Formats: sequence, structure tokens, C-alpha cells
Amino acid sequence: MAGHDFPHRKSTAALTALAMSFGVSQEVPAGTNLFAAGDLDPDFFVLAGAQVALVVSDGLTGVRKTIAFQGPTDFVGELGQLTHQAAFVTARVTQSGPVWRIPADRIQELMSRDGSVAEVFMQTFQARREWFLEFAGDSLIAAGREHDSVSNALRAFLVRMRLPHRWIDEGDPAAARLQARYGIGALPLVAMEGHVLTRAAPDDVAEKVGHAYRRSQESVADMLVIGGGPAGMAAAVYGASEGLDTVCVDGVGPGGQAAATSRIENYLGFPEGLSGDELLNKAALQALKFGAGLHAPLEVVALEPSGPIIRVALRGPAVILARTVVIATGVRYRNLDIDRWADFIGAGIYYGASDLEARQCQGQGVIVVGGGNSAGQACLYLAQRDCDVTLVIRGGQLDASMSAYLVSRIRQNSCVRVLLNAEVRALHGERNLEAVTISSTERGPETLAASALFCFVGAVPDTDWLPGLALDDHGFVLTGAEAQTTTSANNPPLPFETSLAGVFAAGDVRSGSMKRVAAAAGEGASAVASVHRRLAVLDAAAIG
Repeated sequence: MAGHDFPHRKSTAALTALAMSFGVSQEVPAGTNLFAAGDLDPDFFVLAGAQVALVVSDGLTGVRKTIAFQGPTDFVGELGQLTHQAAFVTARVTQSGPVWRIPADRIQELMSRDGSVAEVFMQTFQARREWFLEFAGDSLIAAGREHDSVSNALRAFLVRMRLPHRWIDEGDPAAARLQARYGIGALPLVAMEGHVLTRAAPDDVAEKVGHAYRRSQESVADMLVIGGGPAGMAAAVYGASEGLDTVCVDGVGPGGQAAATSRIENYLGFPEGLSGDELLNKAALQALKFGAGLHAPLEVVALEPSGPIIRVALRGPAVILARTVVIATGVRYRNLDIDRWADFIGAGIYYGASDLEARQCQGQGVIVVGGGNSAGQACLYLAQRDCDVTLVIRGGQLDASMSAYLVSRIRQNSCVRVLLNAEVRALHGERNLEAVTISSTERGPETLAASALFCFVGAVPDTDWLPGLALDDHGFVLTGAEAQTTTSANNPPLPFETSLAGVFAAGDVRSGSMKRVAAAAGEGASAVASVHRRLAVLDAAAIG
């Protein structure tokens, strides 16, 4: 690791004072571990005199190696201590000396005492996670198949949760060695400290690394946010920053569909643009900074009121109890009514064009279906990855529902071919998508070689699991005055409140929303104001 500087950060006077206030001083002998890889909720340490080596175990070979050293006045910790993630490195004492040990459950309280300390923590924790992503990936080895829906779901989880890892495709010799050791049907496979998971799913990994929901099922959150897209993250940030006990869950990880947006150029305050993944990662860090709990992958299947408490059922036996709920589950893109569509989902058919999908079809022919901004952004991003892009639009105009700046760039890009008045007619391939038949009024039917089809053909709300709420004719959640029913006539819903008291909706899932990233973030933040009003009513009723 020589030449790759680990993000050291000396303890400031303020941090040292807080460490003395919150922590316990102890002498640690050489050879002991402050914490070991795999430990859940490791404590935080300020090195008063001891020296420490950070050691990782190669998930493929089991060989241990030192990746960094830390010395006196440095502090030992990184982003996982805010996410309650299991440690993926071992902090081994190489030179005895004193340390200040701060219990894991007091780190958030320590940060809240001093803004300058919180800033130091966030900057350093983030820098260290970026460093670990680059240099500690061997601590978690994942192997899977390209264009495989199960492998892609696992890979998306690892990337979305920013877990240090190294991905190995099936054709790599290292994957063959793993299969020889654990079985030919083992993929996708995850090997990490003390654990080997065959046919691994995201929730299996989440359980091992500490991202599963671990709060007591008797504890009651002030606000549960369902969905980690722009609306959900904004609600989590504003709720936690205003002192609410806030929990946010998502079926994949923070980001929602926005995380698959390659470039957002009309978001206020970012004239140079930014990716959806970058925006939502920053939002997740803000939520963690203020103490929100972020958990994934968790699928919510039902919610029901139980007096002043709302009982939220997860897939499996677990439940979450909350005083209020914000639904921010967004939308999902529609499927095309074509034979074998389901066969190729995740094996060539995708609903977002992030780096994860683009790397699987770089330099190849791809099809993008849709005429909105998401389709336009996907076209330009894929063209930058040397793909030969065909944009298929059912209507007769490129600029009917796409922003002018995207239309101009697409028309000037020689790597993007636009077919108007066109539709996809057939899909071809064995295990993976290989070709697509398209019919247009201008050219008739033609079959194009394509390793991927990106579908952006309108969206449907993710509300199938909400049979008890008032919805509009298209399935979007009604809120505010539009959600008022005969049963709520005496207590009309608050802004963003649904027909069920204490349950709010924000972002794309809400009827009448603007369906833009900035608008969704604004709705999530605004919904928190109504959450406070509902909590005040509950508190008054409890006192009365």
C-alpha cells in the first residue's frame, strides 16, 4: 500500500476533550485487537499512545495483509460506525500504549455535541470509505454471472450500499477456483471473513455485514420512511435533523430509481451536473450524520394502524412499529407486452443505465425505448461508453416529452440512431438477450444485434401493497384534501397525509407529483412538517 496514503486524521482538541468525556482510558498491549473483522458495532478509538495496523483477510485465499497503519493522536473508525455495519478490517495493536475507547452506541451523541467534531468525522469517515473501496476490496469477494438477474441484484446491493468488495465474473479463473471449492452451482457466491455464502442473495449478505434491521421489535420510531429515493432520503434527513427517531428502509439500498440516472443537469445548485448515485450517496451521508437508521434490503408488505401506533410488516416475521409513516416508494417502469420479456429481465433487459449495467454492454449494440428525459440521459451515457445506441420512440417527435438540451445532444451524437413511430416487436437470444426486432413506419421490420435493451416507457406506482389507502384512477396515492373520506371528515388529512391518519406520501408515488428529482426531494422535506403536526396531536392525546 506504499504510495497510497491512508486518510489519517489527528484528533483535534475538541475531539480529545469529548473522547475523555464520553470514553474510557485503557492501556492496550501489543498483539491485541481493538476490534476484528466481522465484529458488529465496533467501538471508536482515539489513539493516545498506541499504534495500530489495519489488517484484511483476502476472501479468495484467506491470506491476511496489512493495508495501513495508524499512530498516536489518530482516531480509528470509518463510515461503518455510523451505519452499524460489521467491521471489514481488523485493528491490531502493534505497539502498546493508551487509547480512549468510546462505546459504539455513544458515537452519534458525541457528534451531536460539537459541530466541528461532526464535520471532522464525516469528512474523514467518507474519505476512509472511499479509500477502503479502492484498497480493501479483497475483504469481500463476490462472484457471479454477467447478464444474470440474481447476480445483478447482488452486485447492485454491494454497489448501492458502498461495501468494499471485488467482483469476479464467471469466466475469470478466480471464479473457476471458487466454483471448484464450493460447487459448480454455487454462483452467485460471496466469500468474506469467516463466511462463505453460496447462491447468495442481498439479504444474506446484509445479515452478515450488519445492514439488516436489528432494532428491538418493541421499540417505536417517530417516523418510518419507506423508500430510499430522493423523497425518502429528504424526509430522513429533515426528520432526523429535527430530532425525530427516524428509520428509513428500502428494497435495494439508498437511491431508488434516481441512483440509476447517469447525469442530472437541472438539479438546483449543481450547474456542472451530477449522477443520481452521487446525489443519493451524499443524501444518505447526511441522514446518517443526523442519526437516521438506514436499512436494506427490506421489503415492506403491509401496514396497519394499531391505536396511535402503525404496525409495518416486512417480508418474513419482522415488523417495525412507528408513530408515523412516510411512503416514498416511487414508481417502476412498465414492461413491454412482448413474448419472452420476463426471460430477459436482468439478462439483457434493464430499467436504468448506471455504470453497473453499462459495463456489461460497453462497445456493443443496445436499444433504448422511451421518449422522456430518462431515456435521453441513458442514450447519451451509453454512447459515452462506446455503445451503438438505437433510440426507439413510439411517437413521431423526439422533443415531445424530452428536455431541449437532451434533444440537441442526441441529434448531434453520431453514436445514437433515432427511430420515430417505432415499436419493439420481438426479442431473441438463449440465456441472454442477443437481438431485437423493431418495426417502424419508415423502415418496416428490422432485427438488430443488441446485448441490452433499456426500457423507459412510462411508470406505474409501487402501491400494490397498499389496498387500504385511497388511490387515484392510475394507482397513485391521494393526499391532503383529495384523500379526505367520510371517515376522515372530522379530522381532514394534513398536507401529504393519506386517507390513513399518520401515513404520508411524497415523491413520485403521490398523485399529482411532478415526477422530477428536485420536486421529490422538496416533497419529502415538506412532508416532515406535517409529520410534526401529527405527532403533536398524538402527544396531546396521550397527555389528555
